[in-house]
Amino acid sequence: MTPLQLTHLAAEEKSAEVTDWAARLGWVVGLLLFIALVYWLMREGWKWRGTLQGDLPELPSAPDAPGEARLTMSGRYHGSTTAGQWLDRIVAHGLGTRSRAELTLTDAGLDVVRPGASDFFVPAAQLRGARLDKGIAGKVLTEGGLLVVTWTHGDKLIDSGFRSDHAAEHTEWVDTLNDMINKTEGAR
Repeated sequence: MTPLQLTHLAAEEKSAEVTDWAARLGWVVGLLLFIALVYWLMREGWKWRGTLQGDLPELPSAPDAPGEARLTMSGRYHGSTTAGQWLDRIVAHGLGTRSRAELTLTDAGLDVVRPGASDFFVPAAQLRGARLDKGIAGKVLTEGGLLVVTWTHGDKLIDSGFRSDHAAEHTEWVDTLNDMINKTEGAR
C-alpha cells in the first residue's frame, strides 16, 4: 500500500458513523404514540369503572342549616372504596378524585368541601364508623396515618379516606364520630 492509501484508510477508521435521523425520529414518534395509547387506555378504564358504578345515587348536599360544628379539619381527601376492600376504588360522582378537603362534623352529619372537586355530605344517620388505618386505594401511609370514615350510600357501604394537615387530630375525630354514631344508633 502506498502512503496515500494508508492515510486514506486511517481517515476512514477515525470518522464517526453518520446518525440516521429518520430512524431515530421514527423511534421517538413511536414511543410517544405508545405513551399516548397507554394514557388513553387508563382514561377509558377510569370512565368504564364510573359506568359500572352508575347505580350509585347522586351524593347529597349539605343542608341549609346543618347546626353547630362539633369538629373541623383541613387536609386531603384520598378517595373512597367499597368498605373493607381498600383497593376497590369508587370513581362515580367524583368520589375517586383526590383533592384538598375541609371537613365539618355537625349533628346533621359530615360535610366534605373539596375545592376543585364535587362536595358531598354524609347525613348522620348514614355514618357507620370511623377508624385509623394505613391505606386506601392508591395511598399507603404509616399505621394510623389515615382517617377512614365508613358510611352508607344507597345500598353500598363506603370507606372514605382523609388525612389531616395535623395528624394528631385523627384520634379525636375517630372518638367523636364513633360516639356520635353509637348515640344515633341507640336513639333508633
